[in-house]
Amino acid sequence: MKVLGKLFGLFDKKEKQLLSKFEKTKLENLSKKINISFHDSILFAKALTHRSYLEKNTNLTKSNERLEFLGDAVLGLVVADILFKNFPQEDEGFLTKTRSHIVDKQGLLQAASRLNLIEYILYDERFIKKSQKGIESILADSMEALIGAIYLDVGIETTKRFIEKWITDPSLKSGEYQIDNNFKGQLLEYTHAEKLSSPNYILISSKGPDHNKEFIVEVQIDDVNYGYGRGKNKKAAEQKAAKAALSILKAK
Repeated sequence: MKVLGKLFGLFDKKEKQLLSKFEKTKLENLSKKINISFHDSILFAKALTHRSYLEKNTNLTKSNERLEFLGDAVLGLVVADILFKNFPQEDEGFLTKTRSHIVDKQGLLQAASRLNLIEYILYDERFIKKSQKGIESILADSMEALIGAIYLDVGIETTKRFIEKWITDPSLKSGEYQIDNNFKGQLLEYTHAEKLSSPNYILISSKGPDHNKEFIVEVQIDDVNYGYGRGKNKKAAEQKAAKAALSILKAK
């Protein structure tokens, strides 16, 4: 683990001495919450640090973005392993779709909510400006960064137990993993099954200031309009358009 830590540039003995009382309290409370003793406190401080926090804090020099990258990979591997063992009769398509649902942004937000992760994150409130979208982005990213930190600090087995407790077990027990919100994927499967052309998504407009744009997308199948979708980004608008199209097609 120390070799990995050096490769990621995460271990710095000097920085350990520079954590403020505020930061140390956050770490101590989180350690108690997840029942994991932190060997390297600066590693977890970085996992909790959003880049906006660095602007008003001169001691910490790195945010959680690199740990987020690592945590995303570790999370995908662990969830794949759990699903492979728990669903021996299911095919690759089911496993892929279920993993995608469990580790997507909504799944991470639900886990962060169970953990009350917002209480432990280091960020500048001016960054989000009471924006729900801003809070959600910070929470999802920090959840992955925390997983990366746990993996580096205490190993894969403890990481797996953490993921099972806060992410996979709640989803599997509640049946949430069966809820498919990927309407674009559903629409594509439907059109293939019905031997129709693949859906074509057309951006109709994008208006509003950069921080609050609204996108409108139309979905066509065989050059016929099957619905519109509105969203804060193009991807969200496409999902809503696909949902509208499915409603029309299945009602026929």
